[in-house]
Amino acid sequence: MAIKYIKYIDKINLKGKRVLIRVDLNVPLDKNKNITDGNRIQSVLPTINYSIKQDAKIILMSHLGRPKGKPDTEFSLLPVAKYLCEVLQKKVILAPDCIGQEVEKLVSEMQPRDILLLENLRFHPEEEKNDREFGRKLANLADVYINDAFGTAHRAHASNVAVVEFFKEFGGGFLMKNEIEYFRKAMVEPARPLVAIMGGAKVSEKLDALENLIQKVDKIFIGGGMAYTFLKALGYDVGKSLVEGDLIETAKMIMAKAKERKVALLLPVDCVAADQLDSRASTKITSIQEIPPGWMGLDIGPATRVLFAESLAEAKTIVWNGPMGVFEMEPFSKGTFAMVEALAESSALTIVGGGDTDVAVHKLNAADKISYISTGGGAFIEILKGKPLPSISVLERTG
Repeated sequence: MAIKYIKYIDKINLKGKRVLIRVDLNVPLDKNKNITDGNRIQSVLPTINYSIKQDAKIILMSHLGRPKGKPDTEFSLLPVAKYLCEVLQKKVILAPDCIGQEVEKLVSEMQPRDILLLENLRFHPEEEKNDREFGRKLANLADVYINDAFGTAHRAHASNVAVVEFFKEFGGGFLMKNEIEYFRKAMVEPARPLVAIMGGAKVSEKLDALENLIQKVDKIFIGGGMAYTFLKALGYDVGKSLVEGDLIETAKMIMAKAKERKVALLLPVDCVAADQLDSRASTKITSIQEIPPGWMGLDIGPATRVLFAESLAEAKTIVWNGPMGVFEMEPFSKGTFAMVEALAESSALTIVGGGDTDVAVHKLNAADKISYISTGGGAFIEILKGKPLPSISVLERTG
């Protein structure tokens, strides 16, 4: 994915202007509507605070959950508005909708430094359809458009694609800038050796990413459930471990390409096996060749943890997406946490992406030891695939 010139918020005059900022405030809530993880909100605060200092009239817009194109109080952004009030120490008004006369009236009454949060964009089916007219209605609210929602960059929706057509002044926020700059450092002009660590359940979800990474990296580690399709392709009997049978030939092809390009492809040499997918299951550490019939590998084993960690020693850039096992269950968490520790101790540029991987880093309180944690799961994978991201493409300028 090649990215051309993008103008960022600090190069745009915001003074006294109405600034429409697309942010990703799709945060997890508990049954009492309390935000359980505010990292996504925290990540856009630099852009919001900069806009306040520039005396802008700030109009924030986001989605939350999947309300299926109609208003649903279950998915109201009210908890987010309350959270923003607390962290900004400033009044944040929640609009009753994201378009319409009531919203337009609220905008017309705004003073510099005021903050208005539009209600859930996905209360309108036109949002996910990238409807041009819906984009125009959103654009009518403001003078300047800023996109700071990297988490939705892989989606072509009205609030991040259609809307841009109607603005003369548009650009990216500070979060978007960070995401793009770290992508450049990792995938365009990396310090080498460049190592990719890929985990998660299925090869099918990461296939395009693997094929693209083979063209770019010096080493690639494959863990998680997806490793067993590769091990099966090498002829190992992996018991009841997760295997995508229709991708065995594809796995062979990827390994052949890696060999041809002299890319070191590392697979687990041992695993934590269990008789069932359950935190109370019987477990044993076994070599890949000796997984008992009817058992399944659910985490990388201690020898693999050492192998992977030692193989990172000379790395100058490390990109990691996807856990090494079913880390939500304590018996199968050690592999993923070992990789967190290895990255935290590394002197390399370390970039982590994907919701599960992000969770593991925060569980070990290691976020400040990782160079960058991407806020976009799906968007991060699309970058690893080398594919253009729709909402970034529309921000690009020729000069």
